[in-house]
Amino acid sequence: MPILLHQHIEPEGELGIWQITETEAWFRDRLFLYPPELRQLAGIKGRKRVEWLGVRHLVHHMSGRDERGAFIKDEHGKPHLAHSRWHISISHSGELAAAIAAPQSVGIDIQRLVGKIERIAHRFMRPEELECLDEYQRLEHIHLFWGAKEALYKAYGRRQLHFSDNILIHPFPLDWNKGTFTGEVIKDDHHLTYELHYRMISSFVLVYAIEHESLND
Repeated sequence: MPILLHQHIEPEGELGIWQITETEAWFRDRLFLYPPELRQLAGIKGRKRVEWLGVRHLVHHMSGRDERGAFIKDEHGKPHLAHSRWHISISHSGELAAAIAAPQSVGIDIQRLVGKIERIAHRFMRPEELECLDEYQRLEHIHLFWGAKEALYKAYGRRQLHFSDNILIHPFPLDWNKGTFTGEVIKDDHHLTYELHYRMISSFVLVYAIEHESLND
């Protein structure tokens, strides 16, 4: 299936979603992979291989380039697109792959709704975050907190972040029409604030985070 979503995001950037119905062979025929990427793919098994290929195909589609840029990981494991100053972030879950690109720090997460997340919510949510959960959409609300913390972890781009201690989501009422809230990463000398945006796509929850310099001056 072709791209499901490709749109501009404020203040500057792009958001894309690809519904993966293609086979691994389909992607391999259309996607040039560089030697380090081939080595990475060799270590991936099963369905994850198609998801890995799908999200890279999505980013290439979004870039508009004729020649694909390689995915390069920095010393913290954060991906960057070769020969581009824009930040990128990727996520995949089941048949959906999501990507975001912007001049500033960004992060994205997409997750299929699963009931088991409620059993571990206390491990990644603060008490005040748990207290604000919507009574009637509790499962969706928990997924938003998880997705937000994943997105902030990726946007920050360094390891050793504890989801409860270092990533704070400002409690927010669930409002699918508004679809925004804010969060912070607090680690050592870093105190960064992000705007987060969310939506439902079928049975998946999408969350992405954008750092605005004006929020951190």
